[in-house]
Amino acid sequence: MSELNKKLKDDEDISSEDYADLLDKYQFNANELTPGTLVKGTVIKLTSGHVLVDIGSKSEGIIPNEDFLDPQELKSLKSGDEVEAILEKSHPKEGYLILSKRRANAIKALDNLDMAFQHNNWIIGKIVDKVKNGYTVNVGINTFLPESHADVKMIKDPTQLVGKRFKFKVLKFDRRTENAVVSRKLLLQDEKEKRKKQVFAQLDKGKTFKGKVKSLTNFGAFIDLGGIEGLLHISDMSWGKIHHPSELLQNGQEVEVMVLDFDEKEEKISLGYKQLTPDPWENLDIRYNVGQKIIGKIVSLTDFGAFVEIEEGVEGLVHISDLSWSRKMVHPKKLLSVGEEVTVTILDLNPGTKRISLGLKQASPHPLEIIREKFSPGSRVTGKITSVTDFGAFIEVAKDVEGLIHISDMSWKKIKHPSDVVKVGDEIEAVILNIDINKQKFSLGIKQLDGDIWEDFFVRTKTGDLVTVKIVRLASFGVFVEILPGIEGVVFLSELDEKKIDNPAEFFSIGEERSAKIIRLNQSDKKISLSFKQAQLDMQKREYQKYMQDQDDRITLGDLMKDQLKIIEVPKKKPQKKEKEKEKKDDKS
Repeated sequence: MSELNKKLKDDEDISSEDYADLLDKYQFNANELTPGTLVKGTVIKLTSGHVLVDIGSKSEGIIPNEDFLDPQELKSLKSGDEVEAILEKSHPKEGYLILSKRRANAIKALDNLDMAFQHNNWIIGKIVDKVKNGYTVNVGINTFLPESHADVKMIKDPTQLVGKRFKFKVLKFDRRTENAVVSRKLLLQDEKEKRKKQVFAQLDKGKTFKGKVKSLTNFGAFIDLGGIEGLLHISDMSWGKIHHPSELLQNGQEVEVMVLDFDEKEEKISLGYKQLTPDPWENLDIRYNVGQKIIGKIVSLTDFGAFVEIEEGVEGLVHISDLSWSRKMVHPKKLLSVGEEVTVTILDLNPGTKRISLGLKQASPHPLEIIREKFSPGSRVTGKITSVTDFGAFIEVAKDVEGLIHISDMSWKKIKHPSDVVKVGDEIEAVILNIDINKQKFSLGIKQLDGDIWEDFFVRTKTGDLVTVKIVRLASFGVFVEILPGIEGVVFLSELDEKKIDNPAEFFSIGEERSAKIIRLNQSDKKISLSFKQAQLDMQKREYQKYMQDQDDRITLGDLMKDQLKIIEVPKKKPQKKEKEKEKKDDKS
């Protein structure tokens, strides 16, 4: 406290004359400072109610604590700090000057607003409150910030800006009414434009930059290159396959990237990360060969196959058809799991298109090779019927080993469909007919379990034998006949009858039984030719010989010929439809 104040306290009843004397004594001139003057002072000390300031006059000044709108500013003050204030009035009794920090701030703020508005400059302010359609910003005085000018993008949580200090552009200003409208968006746009020009001026394809991961998405990462963001697409992150950028990067991480392409007008920058390392597909055909077996890791499974990583950044496809030797198509997820190590064989290699075809089943022996080591054609095996088709049935004789029993090898008899003999799930015995590993064919038969009826037939039968046959099929060149169940032969047109027959269907019917003579046998091809005509002549000869033995010598040659002609049968043409109807009418009458 000054000596003036001490003296005033010692003598509270001082007269006006004494007061004037004291003013003279301390050489104080009231006209030295006038109300409204902007003064600068140094903080002497802080009290609970005010801040004592030395303004270079005979008396100290005091600033009420409530004049400090920002509590932090008041709290941070200490002795020796410089402050600006407006002289409000002097206190004649107490002998100190009352200062206003609030008014000083307002005047200074108006000057700053005027300057920024006139010269398109910026000012610093603090967002102090969220109001309707915007915010209140204190720049020394309260101004209005429209919501649309708070940021360059929409703000999800408006309250997140309250209490923070930013730079602002002045949209509108009226000094007389002390009203101002400010914009943070315009400043951000200006700053971004400056940064954009600086960044794009340095860009060049193939050039590397250090940036910071700004955000991650499903399709890539946005990298801040110094105020301008570039896109690092997920396909340019790794030579290998990744499912999400977070597998390699995280927000805030510093990363070195390569500029792949850019467009300043569109403000687009394409970045690469994997391009900083050599492409593993280069010279791949030198490191690997078709037919080579390698160990890889399953990285993904799809409906059509499995992707196998054979080295970092190099993946090949095992198609579903190359997963297993089994005839059944099984979903890859039922055979393999992601992360599993497998041995595969390279089936095809094309570094240019970055494609490798791999085979899982080819890396292990074909199951038929194992079967061939254990069994040979003619061996009997037991298995379960897995499926039945129109042409045969499949039988599983070992794991992943299925063979075909063709319909022709199911029965020596003629059957209409394989289901007449076997059904799915049946446990049956079969004979191995053929094992062809190159064509991956495994043939089996059921009828062979009873032996080869053809072999037995050719042993017991010779050319010239007369047999009773049944007509089973009609053809343009003759008729097919069944000699024994499972054994058929053919009677050609020329052997049907002495009389020329062009259409067998006019004279013969399916199911009709007749005598036939075997005229040709082909055991290797299992083919038999027969003759109705020759069988009929042979039968006539036999009848004649028998007749001759039963007759005496008085019978004349004419009588013999007359009786013999009665025996000869001439094939009758099958009656036509009208003739048949007439016969039926005659029968009824």
